[in-house]
Amino acid sequence: MANKDTHTQILVLGGGPGGYPAAFLAADMGFDVTIVEMEKNPGGVCLYRGCIPSKALLHVARVINESREAKEWGLTYAEPEIDLDKMRNWKNDVIKKLTGGLGSLSKARKINYVRGRGTLLDNESVEVKAEDGSTSTITFDYAIISTGSTPIIPGPLNIGSKLLMDSTSALEIEDIPKKLLVIGGGYIGCELGSVYAALGSEITMVEMAPNLIPGVDPDLGEVLIGRLQERFHKIMTKTKVAALKEEKGKMKVTFEGLDLKDTEQVFDKVLIAVGRKPSSKDIGLENTEIEVDEKGFIKVDKQRRTSEPSIFAIGDVAGDPMLAHKASHEGRVAVEAISGQPSVFDPRAIPAVVFTDPEMAWCGLTENQARDQGRDVKVVRFPWAASGRATTLNRNDGLTKMILDPHTEQILGVGIVGVGAGELIAEGVLAVEMAALASDLKMTIHAHPTLSETMMEAAEIFFGHATHSIARK
Repeated sequence: MANKDTHTQILVLGGGPGGYPAAFLAADMGFDVTIVEMEKNPGGVCLYRGCIPSKALLHVARVINESREAKEWGLTYAEPEIDLDKMRNWKNDVIKKLTGGLGSLSKARKINYVRGRGTLLDNESVEVKAEDGSTSTITFDYAIISTGSTPIIPGPLNIGSKLLMDSTSALEIEDIPKKLLVIGGGYIGCELGSVYAALGSEITMVEMAPNLIPGVDPDLGEVLIGRLQERFHKIMTKTKVAALKEEKGKMKVTFEGLDLKDTEQVFDKVLIAVGRKPSSKDIGLENTEIEVDEKGFIKVDKQRRTSEPSIFAIGDVAGDPMLAHKASHEGRVAVEAISGQPSVFDPRAIPAVVFTDPEMAWCGLTENQARDQGRDVKVVRFPWAASGRATTLNRNDGLTKMILDPHTEQILGVGIVGVGAGELIAEGVLAVEMAALASDLKMTIHAHPTLSETMMEAAEIFFGHATHSIARK
């Protein structure tokens, strides 16, 4: 634990995917750096209770589903036997390995790592409270707030029942409920619902919006929703949960919506995945001039600087989109700004990925956004039914889509749905960020047979020709 009145050049409040990259960069640049974080090692929610454990479990789900799909290829396996204890231990080992590695990297950089909860006392000091209740004060020249976010549980649904899970507790996989209700059809609900469905739960999903993953490109969403409809028991859109009540070890749920036959249903457990909120409360912002908006996000400029010139904010606490990679990039910008470099956060494309099966990923301008802006664009689509590699994987359900300027050929946006879309989107991000043209991708030789070829062939369609698909005139 830090001694009282310790001073550091840069204090990083929160060691998640925004905080620790910022701290590591600052240390590499020669700054004296302190991280204040509750966990034993850096990593934050993403690594301990979010994207890493969920992806580990999604991999398990994919293997289970492939073992069942293999019958179509002439391979028949026995139904998988699920050992929950071993599965949890494996997931926890993944977390331990990665967080331990980050701890070693932090020590190698001689970063002062302080375990505890930090609260700003003013614009140049923070009080740190350790688990044992002891406190210390650290003064700083600059601070970077990266306190992340927490799951939202609407007040009327927060009944304090053990049968109620949020996105954090759901990753513990305490058991496999026979009937599970997932409230919220966003990417978190779809990912966790997919895990439990593969493990054997009968999934009912309810979403207030007309479609799952609200705001996603319909061409991409249609493919994913079609697959989820096969694996989930029921998907109810334009429907909300009016009340929850625990009765005799079950959860009685009351629904509100159009054309509902059964307004009351009973489930073994309920998972609430309706979104996350910024962790901007109880960190001492009221002791500074830092401003927050109506949603609780800290207001920052393009350098991620708050209303206090010496304090920056990055990641989930600094605004949408709440994505780990966006937080990491913001951390770099903040440190570079502190060092006096002319750095600003102004990306053309921030990739978003839904790690379901199939995966769904997009970046840059979407077709709906172009329509809302009244922007003249050309949309091209390459169906994976025409992909040799997709056919060898028995997964022709994918699609690669591009949004382009019809006059300049510039690639404005890319959307992909299909196996490995999260990896493939990187080429789309680079194309949008570098203002690449359709001709650039068309003339770039892609390996055959690969799924990445679908990017090249989509670019060819812009010019009215694609080898493996008939381009619409």
